[in-house]
Amino acid sequence: MQEQKPEIKELLDAGVHFGHLTRRWNPNMAPYIYMERNGIHIINLYKTIAKLQETQEALKKIAASGRKIMFVATKKQAKEIVANHASEANMPYITERWPGGMLTNFVTMRRSIKKMKSVDKMKQDGRFDSLSKKEKLQINRMRDKLEKNLGSIADMNRLPGALFVVDTLKEHIAVSEANKLNIPIFALNDTNSNPKEVDFPIPANDDASKSIEVMLKHVTSAVKEGLTEREEMKAQKKAEEEKRKAEQQEKKAKQEKEKAEAKQKETKAPEASSGTEKDQNEK
Repeated sequence: MQEQKPEIKELLDAGVHFGHLTRRWNPNMAPYIYMERNGIHIINLYKTIAKLQETQEALKKIAASGRKIMFVATKKQAKEIVANHASEANMPYITERWPGGMLTNFVTMRRSIKKMKSVDKMKQDGRFDSLSKKEKLQINRMRDKLEKNLGSIADMNRLPGALFVVDTLKEHIAVSEANKLNIPIFALNDTNSNPKEVDFPIPANDDASKSIEVMLKHVTSAVKEGLTEREEMKAQKKAEEEKRKAEQQEKKAKQEKEKAEAKQKETKAPEASSGTEKDQNEK
């Protein structure tokens, strides 16, 4: 699967170039700003494409290595878009409130996930049916709350290999936790945010749903390509292993055959010599 290359026209149509009001800007975004128009900063889309391609390459490698990329977006206009694209790429995502300590206290988060799974197990083995109506209601409420906040990361057994964030200002806790743990951060950075807080900033409009949609499409296409490469490598490795085993078995069979033939010759040799001695005695 070949990843789609971003085009200037596509980004223009999606409004990726629209920044915030000039009075709300962050001076660290100056290198990515093209101009000011009607009190609004306009983002340089050539730099957006360059940074997006850099991000795609890095995320593809992380996905190909087998590590997870966690997508974070709790703002209203980004939640559904991020959830859909992350699900398609089979990656974990947080679109509800960021639970404090999600990364820095990951062990506790895993306990909460185990608690959620234990409720599911209770329902399967029949223990849940023996509880009172009040207990069932309390457990179901707890289960629903955990599912809402942590359901998308239920299968994540270790810390993610990277974070992809939409709006670093809103997700400042997630950014702070990832920085503490040296987890690489990829992010859409609008003109009011600080690109120095993340490892791979992509200058882009992080408020318009069309802009978020087009950027996530290109980002997750790279992730999917990385996953495809991983599957191909695994299949190739398996084929090579099977070929090696077949060659070893063939070699072993050949050696056993040679041993059997040598043994057979050794058995025939004494018989032939004893026959010769018998003939001489008769003479």
